[in-house]
Amino acid sequence: MQVSTDSQPQVTPSCSRQASVCEPHRDFVEESLRKGRNAMAIWQDLVDDYAFEARYASVRRFVVKLRGCRTPEGHPFIITEPGVESQVDYGEGPMARHPDTGKYRRTRLFVLTLGYSRKSVRLLVWKSGTREWCELHERAFRRLGGVTRVVVLDNLKEGVLKPDIYDPALNPLYRDLLKHHGAVALPCRVRDPDRKGKVESAVGHAQRTPLKGLRFESIEEAQAYLDRWEERWADTRIHGTTKRQVSAMFAEEKPDLLPLPLTPFRYYQFGKRPVHLNGHVEVEGAYYGPPPGYIGQELDVQWDGVHVRILDPRTGQLLREHDKLPPGRSHMRSEDKPKCTPPTTQKLLNRAAVAGKSIGLVCKRIHEVEGELGINRILGVLGLAKRHGVHGVEQACALALEVNVPSYRFVKRYVEKLPEPPLSLRQVDPLIRQLSIYRDLIDRKPGGSYEHD
Repeated sequence: MQVSTDSQPQVTPSCSRQASVCEPHRDFVEESLRKGRNAMAIWQDLVDDYAFEARYASVRRFVVKLRGCRTPEGHPFIITEPGVESQVDYGEGPMARHPDTGKYRRTRLFVLTLGYSRKSVRLLVWKSGTREWCELHERAFRRLGGVTRVVVLDNLKEGVLKPDIYDPALNPLYRDLLKHHGAVALPCRVRDPDRKGKVESAVGHAQRTPLKGLRFESIEEAQAYLDRWEERWADTRIHGTTKRQVSAMFAEEKPDLLPLPLTPFRYYQFGKRPVHLNGHVEVEGAYYGPPPGYIGQELDVQWDGVHVRILDPRTGQLLREHDKLPPGRSHMRSEDKPKCTPPTTQKLLNRAAVAGKSIGLVCKRIHEVEGELGINRILGVLGLAKRHGVHGVEQACALALEVNVPSYRFVKRYVEKLPEPPLSLRQVDPLIRQLSIYRDLIDRKPGGSYEHD
């Protein structure tokens, strides 16, 4: 009797009675799944540590039987020319033991991915900041042996100070680093991760495959493990989108990368500094003079261990460059020094003269000796008169002139040693009338005065 094949039950591959080649490693696979590792990571570990000879499909089928399969989601992708674009991003790295505390701490994973070949550089750091962000770019460029013309990034503060799709405000240090290497930054539109989907995929690939569920005794050990995985598996894989080996495509792309610069990038700190009445900006306790005409304005300042550079905030033009000075010192070019006393300084000296004769003479002597840099000390003398009273400061200034030490420091020390004057009530506002006026007003009320209950 012939039986119709339509009535026979359909046998799925997962129900095959043939034993899987992964069965001897069932305990290891189940333990890896409990850690959250995926089939690719488990297959790579089996090949590296257990001399596993079967292909990845065997492990994938075995994992599917243990936990079920998932349907992959489709995503759009952007095709770029070789050497044109790279994408960068941060992600969470593995847990590693911190050398200072001895405790496990989460690291940060920096990833740079080339847009054409999908070649990635993955680096681990403990903390992030503008300086670290720029140094990671340099390390990644050196590992690649070249630089792309465009770097696509998210709107994180290390790279972008003010997001704007048309005119973003880039972090000055990051902007100058890319300019030094011949590249430009291209920030994504806010909440548009698909624009840098290649590096997003590279971050997730590292988190799901080599690093999932693992802890390391040092960040150096974690980086060495990641580098070995990068060379052994990530570079030799057939990419799912291009259907080509990553290392082969990178060999095609590398000649199109821009060459590395001959000189290293000079890192600096930056910030905004107001130009004080003395015509200087203050950087780490030292004073540097910009060109005339900027008193009261804020200027952009860059500094390192060698130089201090003052720039125009609107155009970015370099206004002045000075050698770095120790705290308390000042420098201004001879052509920038005022030929006569500025009106703002003359007004300040007049205020001192009105406060007291000796106070005015001491402030005048300070200006004659120290020039515009003495403006801060003149303001200090007037501040002492406001806090401790004019009488005590006048007495201190008179003594300073007598001993020929007309300085803010002498006046300050003398005033601070004076005993505190007794408190007394004073008429401090013309709206507060004499008590006799209130008494007469009460007496003129009907009945002569108020009666208390």
